[in-house]
Amino acid sequence: MPYLLDGNNLIGLVRRTARPGPEDRRALVAEIAERLRRTRARATIFFDGPRGERTTSLGALTVRVADGESADDAIVRAVAASRAPRETIVVTADRGLALRVRDAGGQVLGPDAFFARFGGAADAGPDRAPTVDVEEWSRYFADERNRRE
Repeated sequence: MPYLLDGNNLIGLVRRTARPGPEDRRALVAEIAERLRRTRARATIFFDGPRGERTTSLGALTVRVADGESADDAIVRAVAASRAPRETIVVTADRGLALRVRDAGGQVLGPDAFFARFGGAADAGPDRAPTVDVEEWSRYFADERNRRE
């Protein structure tokens, strides 16, 4: 099962910053590459970025910068172009992207579940505690458009 990672979304969650810089990106890529190194899993992480950046391969992890489109659009296009979209897993907490991925036939996995699957929870520091916004979840599931049968 190939994993497609929403790098822009993960960087904010893992590095806990609203304005990530190049060092944050490098740290996230290094962490994920290390986690995958111990497994047989393969993943591609997508970032928004300037035109002309090259795709980089770090063994089990490929780093792609969306060239001329958003990383979300590149992820959805990759799912749709896959030989087996139902076996493609996109890792994101972005609900809009998750909906588009499901519409394209792919699966969605939350970041916490991904990190638990590959070596424990992502941790940007010792004081990080998981937070759940119950009101946000209640509003989300109260909306009929967010329900699948």
